[in-house]
Amino acid sequence: MADSKKLSAEIEFTVEFYDVDSMRIVWHGNYVKYFEKARCALLNKIGYNYLHMEESGYQFPVTGVSLKYIGSFRFGDRVRALAVLEEYENCIKIRYELYDAASGELRTKGNSTQMAINAATGESCFVCPPVFVNRVEALLRGSHLPSE
Repeated sequence: MADSKKLSAEIEFTVEFYDVDSMRIVWHGNYVKYFEKARCALLNKIGYNYLHMEESGYQFPVTGVSLKYIGSFRFGDRVRALAVLEEYENCIKIRYELYDAASGELRTKGNSTQMAINAATGESCFVCPPVFVNRVEALLRGSHLPSE
């Protein structure tokens, strides 16, 4: 479950037919898509989604993804996806947990890492930009988000 001292976001959705294989089990590659849905919810909560990244002059390519399949989701299942921000100063590292919404059973877990790139130069940044860090720290303090 989410750590109360870390930022997190949670979404629920239904497994659609186009996400499953011929056995009506979610195809393994779609779990990364489910992580992405939860990541977008977390970035929206922070107020720094992919459009904000671009507007502020940065890009954040994914540099790593890891996942562990514990159980399968099937067509029609309700999924509760949790994304927890684990690191935000040097990179964006997010932990994910996918639960069966009905039973509460953990089915998949993993993490992703993204690194800041200066959009104008293409150069790697070895710390996250202040516009992102300040937003995260304001939320962690319970303050209002800083204006841009």
